Amino acid sequence: MTRSDLADIYRNYIACLNRQDWAALGQFVHDDVAHNARPFGLSGYRAMLEQDFRAIPDLHFNIELLVCDPPHIASRLKFDCTPVGKFLGLDVNGKRVSFCENVFYQFRDGKIRQVWSIVDKPAIEAQL
Repeated sequence: MTRSDLADIYRNYIACLNRQDWAALGQFVHDDVAHNARPFGLSGYRAMLEQDFRAIPDLHFNIELLVCDPPHIASRLKFDCTPVGKFLGLDVNGKRVSFCENVFYQFRDGKIRQVWSIVDKPAIEAQL
């Protein structure tokens, strides 16, 4: 798979998330996906994403930086949103916050198999 091919798959994956097109998620995510070393499987990964959208109704994934080195992608995602209630253990309660998430992905068979991510929680804390 070329860098261009992998970048296109990833951009289509992000578009799928932003549409909340859960039926199409399996086109991009491996059945045996793991997140931060926890085996989720596709259904668990989907449940995690659905919960994210419940906690953050205006959630929108924006790619700020994308680096491809097949079979890996590194991405910096930018968020500007209003989580309801607690978010990452913080009392956000509908306040608009901006933050980034740094994510590394490993692809297998053209699908996301491993995800390692970290959210910039100190950026959120500084805004509260």
